[in-house]
Amino acid sequence: MSEQINLREASDSDGEEIAILFRLTRNENLPYLPDLHSPDEDLEYFAEIIKDQTVIVSQIGDNVVGFCAYNDNWLNHLYITPEYQRRGIGKSLLDQAKAHNSELNLWVFQKNTAARDFYEKNGFELLELRDGQANEEHEPDAHYIWSKADKN
Repeated sequence: MSEQINLREASDSDGEEIAILFRLTRNENLPYLPDLHSPDEDLEYFAEIIKDQTVIVSQIGDNVVGFCAYNDNWLNHLYITPEYQRRGIGKSLLDQAKAHNSELNLWVFQKNTAARDFYEKNGFELLELRDGQANEEHEPDAHYIWSKADKN
């Protein structure tokens, strides 16, 4: 029996679950990143993100298992809890962001090869590589772009 996955716009009450999912996913999938913020700071940050950006959550039952946040042609966050990765949830969230933007830009850490492969398979093209001095983690990153005019 497959689990029913529902996508919906995030509400203020989702902030804590999103912040926990973000921290869990980064710690498990990106262990090379420094831990720069406390859980309380994450919660405050995502409360602001929910107010200022479009945030879509993927929910199974009562649990948020993934989310994406976007605004102004930028995909700023796309995280899936580790146990639910590779089930099409990320693609569903990405497709939502694509449906509401004619172009999407994003930054991803160069070492995050799984994410880079995912974005490339979903029509994103590499624009530039940077040395990491422009992000707070000081980790080399990569700028990708997708355009509706180029691909779907």
